[in-house]
Amino acid sequence: MRGRRDDGPPVYTYEMVPGVPPVSAIRLGQESSPGGLPPGAHSHSHDFLVLTFHLERDGGSLRLGDRKWQIEAGDVYLIAPGEIVDPSGLEVAEGWAVFFPPEVLGSRAPGAYLSWRAHPLLFPFVRGAAGGAQRLKVPSADRSSWSERLSALDLELHERRDGYQEAVLAHLTLLLVDVSRLAVDVADDLRLNDEPLLAEVFDFIEDRYHERVSLRDVARAVSLSRGHLTTVVRHKTGRTVQEWIAERRMAEARRLLVETDLAVEEVGRRVGYGDPGYFVRSFRHGHGATPLGWRRAGRP
Repeated sequence: MRGRRDDGPPVYTYEMVPGVPPVSAIRLGQESSPGGLPPGAHSHSHDFLVLTFHLERDGGSLRLGDRKWQIEAGDVYLIAPGEIVDPSGLEVAEGWAVFFPPEVLGSRAPGAYLSWRAHPLLFPFVRGAAGGAQRLKVPSADRSSWSERLSALDLELHERRDGYQEAVLAHLTLLLVDVSRLAVDVADDLRLNDEPLLAEVFDFIEDRYHERVSLRDVARAVSLSRGHLTTVVRHKTGRTVQEWIAERRMAEARRLLVETDLAVEEVGRRVGYGDPGYFVRSFRHGHGATPLGWRRAGRP
């Protein structure tokens, strides 16, 4: 426990041990890993990231801030630093929880509280940073593979055989890749999390990102002023509407660069950039490489 903030609940920090990968996993339920639930099993917050996956059955609850989530089989909860967590309802839940600081992913995720949001594999946690945990749902056909990967991660952490550090980071990275893929359909995720206004915003972006769409257009579509819309979206997601439009455009640009041989200028045009130079500059700013460099790096 690091202390308290403004007479609030305890704040826990992740103690880094030299030579040991900063990743922890616990098994929730009848076959709990050594250590069981997090310290105290009472309301607290933390300065690291938590991924909680509930696999076997419905049951239990998780309170985050002023909201209580009833756990269902296949739920994945992404808990960002600063969330007020009450895990007492997990005593009857069955599943897994994984804890790690953002630094575990290397130099692309430095330890400053704000900077971890820029890492592509950690971005699904951002929507939890401002308005409660992000809840995703693992399809029933994929749940056994999730369970196997979490079990393998836990085994590496406890047996510590040669090469276990690399194995632990590999298992965690693959888990975060799976999480990122679950979070691709932002609008459906927001409906799952009871955010109909945001779902409407993202539906509009999905339909119009390839056009010259502006904040004014989005605000008009959801019957809000631009200022109110900006405030709501930034508070709920940690990003502005314009940033979400740019993110959707870049996701499609990456797909076209990998899957087609379209000229860079045509890729930019198809994702809403009328100025080829501006598209190249924007892509380079977000990816550290030009569109052509990105394409070449992924091909023989």
